[in-house]
Amino acid sequence: MNRHELTRARFENALVRSMSRRRLLAGTGLAASLAVVASLPGRASVVLGQGTPAATPASGTGFSGDPFTLGVASGDPLPDGVVLWTRLAPEPTDGGGMPPVPVEVLWEVASDDAFGDIVQSGSAVAAPTLGHSVHVDVTGLDPATEYFYRFMAGGEVSPTGRTRTAPAAGATVDGIRFIHASCSNYEHGFFSGYRGVADDRPDFVLHLGDYLYEYPSNAGFTPSTYEPVRSHTGAETTSLVDYRNRHALYKTDPDLQAAHAAAPWIVTWDDHEVENNYAAAISEDSLPEDTFLERRAAAYQAYYEHMPLRPSSLPTGPDMQLYRGLRYGSLLDIAMLDGRQYRSDQPCGDGAQVRCAAALDESQTMLGPDQERWVLAQLDASEATWRTIGQQTMMGQLNVSPGEPTFSMDQWDGYPAARNRFLQHVSSRGISNTVVLTGDIHSAWVNDLLMDFEDANSEVVATELVCTSITADNPLVDQLQLALLFNPHIQFVDGLHGYTLNTVTADSWTAEMRTVPNVTEETAEVSTLATWVIESGQAGAVEG
Repeated sequence: MNRHELTRARFENALVRSMSRRRLLAGTGLAASLAVVASLPGRASVVLGQGTPAATPASGTGFSGDPFTLGVASGDPLPDGVVLWTRLAPEPTDGGGMPPVPVEVLWEVASDDAFGDIVQSGSAVAAPTLGHSVHVDVTGLDPATEYFYRFMAGGEVSPTGRTRTAPAAGATVDGIRFIHASCSNYEHGFFSGYRGVADDRPDFVLHLGDYLYEYPSNAGFTPSTYEPVRSHTGAETTSLVDYRNRHALYKTDPDLQAAHAAAPWIVTWDDHEVENNYAAAISEDSLPEDTFLERRAAAYQAYYEHMPLRPSSLPTGPDMQLYRGLRYGSLLDIAMLDGRQYRSDQPCGDGAQVRCAAALDESQTMLGPDQERWVLAQLDASEATWRTIGQQTMMGQLNVSPGEPTFSMDQWDGYPAARNRFLQHVSSRGISNTVVLTGDIHSAWVNDLLMDFEDANSEVVATELVCTSITADNPLVDQLQLALLFNPHIQFVDGLHGYTLNTVTADSWTAEMRTVPNVTEETAEVSTLATWVIESGQAGAVEG
């Protein structure tokens, strides 16, 4: 029996086992049946969309093509489990191509990529109300352990994914390797940086937003001389179908699929998952609030449908709980933030502006009161060697003018009172080894975070590592080095595309700026451009 026949035979056997159990549950209704199944040993929790029909899902549904065109993913690793994701979409950029009925999907987790030792298995439901996406919250796994997983539906078998659980709480961890990345514009280049992410085989990936771009073809962050490498399909995304198709377009990219399949991801969004530079319920184009919130609800649902997130992040209309904390033994605590959903409107207007008095108002907030209190409490409670903040826009001050100081109002520079509260808390509580990880700005930076940015000799409170973009263009790339002249707390800046590879031990944090020479070449190779090191107990980075 060849490998394909073995896979098909295992699928058919699993299906028989699943249907035998389902016959025992006949007549209870889908929701009740799944509640019983979820309580059985070795079962994981299953998420259904609101309004899912209470009928047995079609286990042997035929598809118009391969249902696993979008690949697989895992995310938010815990010591005993991880979220597994896929979405059934035989016609990925045309609404998915699925019938409007729930479909049973089987899943397996094994200790080897040949699935000779299956340690967990079960079934989930791909519901039409959630775009036939599947989010399986697997539990009962061993800590700090590599696993492999896959899905099966309608006689088809998905690609295999690799994941890894977090270390046990409080466990001594010699070191971890992880990547932070952001800003992948499909039109601006090939995702060779994601291929590098897959090849580096990190313990996990932090994705800090702008996973996709909402623009229509050949628009947005594009110099007049620029020609798209490949094109978005459709107009600017505004509806649920639009956002689903755009997510699907990105996920058909083989390098992005490989990066998801190589390691668990811990994700947050920035603005382009909805609309450029939006702030809470306020749109860039000043749409009526109710109109924009309808768009935000569609974008948030599509985001959930395409990310390996737990049920706690399932959106309710235009609201979605995304900020959360994760722990890697005694070595690292992670606070992932949402700098879009709760922020005040840019107090001095959008774009680059001379800072106005409104920006200094203590009521102005980047995170919203609840999230701000939460992250400060997380820092206070942490007993890890290192504390990291995964967030969107640059926290370090960036004066973009050699004359009258001018700042981007969409970054923390537009919210200096909120930034001061954060840095003052870290300083006053003596919270050492705080590292802020950032995306958004389409270039790589290393920043000292000062207690007073107007005083170059002020206390260095923490370090900020800004990853460059996977592909999204920076039309001002040739002017970046000028920022070093009038921002002395900035240690490094570069505009090549790529990501940052972080190696963390109890003694040091090493950040490698991994870049590609040209994103218009599909075969471009990743190499290390620069290395910066943060020594434990010493805020600020030095060149390695």
